[in-house]
Amino acid sequence: MRIAFLDSGLGGLTVLSAAMRELPKEDFLFYADTLHVPYGTKAKEDVKSYIFQAMEAVMQEEVKAVVVACNTATSMAITDLRKMYPIPVIGMEPAVKPAVEISRLSGKRILVLATPLTLKESKYKDLVRRVDSEHIVDSLPMSELVEYCEALNFDAQIMSAYFSKKFEAFDMNEYGTIVLGCTHYPFYKKILSDLLPEHMQIIDGSRGTVNRLIQVLDDHHLRSSSGHQHVKLLNSSQSAEYSEKMKEALRIYRAIDSQ
Repeated sequence: MRIAFLDSGLGGLTVLSAAMRELPKEDFLFYADTLHVPYGTKAKEDVKSYIFQAMEAVMQEEVKAVVVACNTATSMAITDLRKMYPIPVIGMEPAVKPAVEISRLSGKRILVLATPLTLKESKYKDLVRRVDSEHIVDSLPMSELVEYCEALNFDAQIMSAYFSKKFEAFDMNEYGTIVLGCTHYPFYKKILSDLLPEHMQIIDGSRGTVNRLIQVLDDHHLRSSSGHQHVKLLNSSQSAEYSEKMKEALRIYRAIDSQ
């Protein structure tokens, strides 16, 4: 039985990578909904429909738990998915809470980067309202970044120019933490680290999500105690070319993540 990871495209590979590191005896399935990528710029009802279709496809495989490795998909559909399926379904949320805890020490503001749809949703707004009592969290939509990632565009010069333009309206000396609120964005954490002031921390929700996954597996006695790790890659367009792109993206990210 496998642990499945579901996303619109390549982004969820950043969460899968963290799980591969922490759960070396598990088998994994990664499903990219390439027919509908990206989710974060589309209409809410359309996205919910896409997620339900993707989940049905994933459930045709032998899976024991599903990680919705997409902040947008989690905010749209996680409650419904948990009601619809008998296995554990783990979602994601931008790492705003740990960022607020960091800021208590630094006294600096927090900037959350995410898709437009994630930032519009009540799930995100409620999260900020719950943890940001000092009103130090700002948000910045980055709709184009998913498309850059899907094109495997990790050119440091091009991407640094993109980020510099997006950050023009912000005095980065006022900020201590950047939250990467979309699973595609950690592909750019090295470029961001080189671009931003040295005092800034860059965090995302992968570690917290994988910690939650491990807790749920243990609670349900589902964690494998033996075996060799294997990863199966699927995509909704059944494209062999995209499968190769997924392999390359996972290789690229695992190299970034090991630095």
